[in-house]
Amino acid sequence: MKGDDVMQFELSDDTPVYVISVAAQLSGLHPQTLRAYDRLGLVSPGRAAGGGRRYSLRHILALREVQRLSQVEGVNLSGIKRILELENSEQRNRVLLAEMSAEITQLRAELESTRAVAARLAGLLRSRNRNSQLVPVRRSDTSVTAQPPGRPQPTGGTGAGVLGRAAQLKRELGRGGAQLKEEQNNG
Repeated sequence: MKGDDVMQFELSDDTPVYVISVAAQLSGLHPQTLRAYDRLGLVSPGRAAGGGRRYSLRHILALREVQRLSQVEGVNLSGIKRILELENSEQRNRVLLAEMSAEITQLRAELESTRAVAARLAGLLRSRNRNSQLVPVRRSDTSVTAQPPGRPQPTGGTGAGVLGRAAQLKRELGRGGAQLKEEQNNG
């Protein structure tokens, strides 16, 4: 058989590989004890296709902890079950905390990147506005009123009179520039 044809299996601490007799030897317990712990929900192994129990390294360590708590610490089985549940919960919370911390770190990096882009864009907008050729417009206190065509424009010292004079000059430009110049010099 070639090396390429061999399937590679990755084993972890959670891979259920030990049959009950091997798990009993490794944990120092009788196989019937392992079956009782399974029924009580203390240590529940995986199942093979045929229904046989398969224990992982993590199960073996849990069985050893059950034995220690029972024989050395004198804890009853319901107390042991509660301790194991709390330890499992703590482990899940640690994994969740690590995932959230990694996500927070990633989000902070993205936020800093976004801030840097926003700062660059703001700088571009500021420089673009400085380089544009805007004509300053000053406000005045002059009011402008529209007059219907053909009606004489009001005259006087107000802004409306000045605009009226400008409109009059524009009309006169149509008649001829020489006449307009003469009127401006006289008036």
